[in-house]
Amino acid sequence: MTTTEKIPGRAALTVAHVAGMIDLVALPVWVGTLITAYQFDPQQAGGLVTLFLAGAVVASVLFAPRLNSMNGRVMATVGFAVAAVTFAIASLQTGFAPLAICHAVAGFASATALSFTHGTIGRSLNPHRLFAIVGTAIGVFAIVFLGATPGIIADHGGAILFRIFAVLMVFAALVSLALFPKPALEHDPHAAVNTANLGRSVWAGIIGVSMMAVSQSMVFGFFQQMGTDRGYDVSAITGVLIALGFVNLFPAPLAAFLEKRIPAERVVLVGPLLQAILALIITMSTSFPPYAAAGAVFVAVMIFTHTFAFGLLSKLDPSGRAVAATPAMLMVGAAVGPILAGTLVKFLGYPAIGIAVCICAALAIAFFSQARAQKLETVPAH
Repeated sequence: MTTTEKIPGRAALTVAHVAGMIDLVALPVWVGTLITAYQFDPQQAGGLVTLFLAGAVVASVLFAPRLNSMNGRVMATVGFAVAAVTFAIASLQTGFAPLAICHAVAGFASATALSFTHGTIGRSLNPHRLFAIVGTAIGVFAIVFLGATPGIIADHGGAILFRIFAVLMVFAALVSLALFPKPALEHDPHAAVNTANLGRSVWAGIIGVSMMAVSQSMVFGFFQQMGTDRGYDVSAITGVLIALGFVNLFPAPLAAFLEKRIPAERVVLVGPLLQAILALIITMSTSFPPYAAAGAVFVAVMIFTHTFAFGLLSKLDPSGRAVAATPAMLMVGAAVGPILAGTLVKFLGYPAIGIAVCICAALAIAFFSQARAQKLETVPAH
């Protein structure tokens, strides 16, 4: 079997990361399709995506502690295969209840695979650099997905979105079966059996990432619909999403380049502040240029900041368990975001999302300020 330090293994982790993090790219198209093609209101559409993300949280919480006692290749392959079947079934449904079940199951299955993917990245020789590599792939994928999918959905109907998801999951399952790597244990031979408690700094970092994820999903999930409701041309909004994909090519490589030049503890404090500023511009602007400019760079802030946060958590917890819970920390926040944003929009309008992001940013900064490099708190011997 290949390892995380070989090209085939890194290729498999890259494909698995892109497939497992599909919500990071697809959220605006996903929510917009559920509203436009399936005629759900914003609260229902947000609720369906929340069920996907909630399923992901449950899977990550369940499997992250078991990272080093289960076969990553098997779990990734089975997880993506089940997600593929579930999305295929979802493409045949139109009612809220069956779609709700499909979203929850698909979220659980894909995040099972993603937990083992992120845990394996965390056990590589340089988790920060490898996470930056797979993060760059998200940007490449976003250009293709966001550029092509809105037109395909317009031509073929909403169900095609779930078929696209299913094909992606099939591909990820096949690649995982063939190439999923073993963790690189040489740099920390004791990590695989590490039973230390996760320190307060680790938990502070986890909660900080979760707060940013809430903001990310609230704004990005309704970005397309926000523009549509303000009367912006569909092609113009699609153009912003394509530009966003190109912009997303840069934050992960930049984060890798700056790994030794900027302290991660500083980056994770600035990231939420920038996120809040951009959210206010997007949600409160009444003309297209500021909406488009802020929207094009909004996701990049999360990718850049999270790359540093991932590297920081890998140092705080060399066992890989904390970063194996990446789907949970991202998606517990992302799960709250769509339904919270949908509810805010339904009763208060889009500007309320910007205010909510400011609150989340303040909480994220408060928790990130406690995420400092320190020794893990070990369990006393009995």
